[in-house]
Amino acid sequence: MIASSNGAVAAGLLTLFACAPARAEPGRSVVLRGGAIYTLDRARPWASALVIQDGRIAYAGDDAGALTFAGTGARVVGLDGRMVLPGFHDSHVHPMTGGMRLLRCRLGGLSTADQVYAAVRACAATGPRNGWLLGAGWSPKAFANGGPTRRKLDELVPDRPALLTTEDGFVAWANTRALTLAGIRADGSGAQTPGIERERKTPRPTGILKDDAVSFVRRHAPQPTQAEYREALRRSTEMANRAGITSVVDANATDVVLEAYRAADLAGELTVRVVAAQRIDPRRGVEQVAELVARRDRARGRRLRADAAKIFLDGEIDRHTAAMLEPYAGAPGVRGELMIEPRTLDALVRRLDAEGFLIHMHAMGDGAVRAGLDAIEHAIQANGARDRRHQLAHLGVVAPEDIPRFGRLGVAANLQPLWAQADDEAYGPTQAALGQTRSRWMYPMASIAAGGGRILAASDWPSPSMNPLDAIQVAVTHQPLDGSKPAAQPQERVGLPAILAAYTIDAAWVAREETLNGSIEVGKSADLVVLDRNLFETDVLKLHEARVLLTLLDGEPVYRDPNFASP
Repeated sequence: MIASSNGAVAAGLLTLFACAPARAEPGRSVVLRGGAIYTLDRARPWASALVIQDGRIAYAGDDAGALTFAGTGARVVGLDGRMVLPGFHDSHVHPMTGGMRLLRCRLGGLSTADQVYAAVRACAATGPRNGWLLGAGWSPKAFANGGPTRRKLDELVPDRPALLTTEDGFVAWANTRALTLAGIRADGSGAQTPGIERERKTPRPTGILKDDAVSFVRRHAPQPTQAEYREALRRSTEMANRAGITSVVDANATDVVLEAYRAADLAGELTVRVVAAQRIDPRRGVEQVAELVARRDRARGRRLRADAAKIFLDGEIDRHTAAMLEPYAGAPGVRGELMIEPRTLDALVRRLDAEGFLIHMHAMGDGAVRAGLDAIEHAIQANGARDRRHQLAHLGVVAPEDIPRFGRLGVAANLQPLWAQADDEAYGPTQAALGQTRSRWMYPMASIAAGGGRILAASDWPSPSMNPLDAIQVAVTHQPLDGSKPAAQPQERVGLPAILAAYTIDAAWVAREETLNGSIEVGKSADLVVLDRNLFETDVLKLHEARVLLTLLDGEPVYRDPNFASP
């Protein structure tokens, strides 16, 4: 049977068999031909055709060779010049957090106070009346006069507690019922958690909470059920698949989240591969590593691993909570601070390294970056040669003398390209906090790569976008997606091959998946994405307009554009 329509993709891929012989057997393979297949295989970077068999790549080369290899019984799908890439990896994302937001009141993308009020009013009218109203996404920029108030939220949601966070989750807007349940009182007594904003002339709370106060109030809200976690995961992975993502690193997996992943994996519901980074408690020491080992061993599944450990080293630059080597511009004596004492950090990293964990550290300020690199270097000295694939994430600013250490120590640099544009909400405040000289070393992706370091790309979704094609364009241009402003930090732009590698083969290596995926090579899993155009033949300011037509995981469609599926 020979089928050449695009619609044959899905039908053909669902007929694959359970083993992959050295040569395709009649009727047991699918051929994708006539495409621009960028393999990320250094030995053969380009191909025009590939053969999929039992969910794996059985052949990658030219059209004639694919047809000969596959034999007369193959299903043949014409790509008509469309591009095929290895499935994208998002190396730092929060699927459960983002998915949960999709289940709640969504306030993102609203530019005026009236729009936010209308959205909150609609959420309050449609949601259940007997529980908290939770939501996220509102921007302080929508409120010209200093922000929303408790009184306004009391008016919009008078009958139940309400807690609504900004997109980054560091600021929240609460009504009186929520504050009262958390013990925050109008007379100033009760809870004294840092971050409770109060009126100028009275102790009454304004309704705005920051940093620790957000977490404090959130703890009084009902925790999600396992069913809600599963639904949140389903929604977030559907979004990932639509974006061509086949592998993710959950960068903050708590015990309850890990159980939800494990249940979904056992039920066959995972449509992405998940490496879960278990969160380290900074208040504890090496004794907690034994618990991480037990959870890691229990969580091993078909598409789930929990062999990564997440360490938060500091906070955020624009909030002056990131750990800096020198004081912030305009804030004498303020350097932020590490969330974990260096001696404890060294001991934890040494033990985690010895246990074979992938260490994943949040390091925003140059002081945190140095502390993380130091701890890994000390672990290398203590534990000797071994297979280690550690990374530092975010890298808001890096001291220039530390840049060569990424390559020398074999530490991957995990950056979020969308943050490196002047349109990003935190870019201006971050730049102002650093001052002109240090701002040169914000998000130094190109410098680290030039120094021999391995770079990764990730979204940190739910902030601000999960779409790799958006991030790929910004990595190449450092301009807003519409090209309306000049490049920010143009010296840190990278080329298209480098950013594609960061999203595929290099990410696969850091996740210990390079023998399974990350490139289109014989024997690897058919984790693939089909795009509607060849990115190498596309104007760099239009890269984000490329559309994902098909996403395959183990050769099976997990997303299919309806138009592409039609003959």
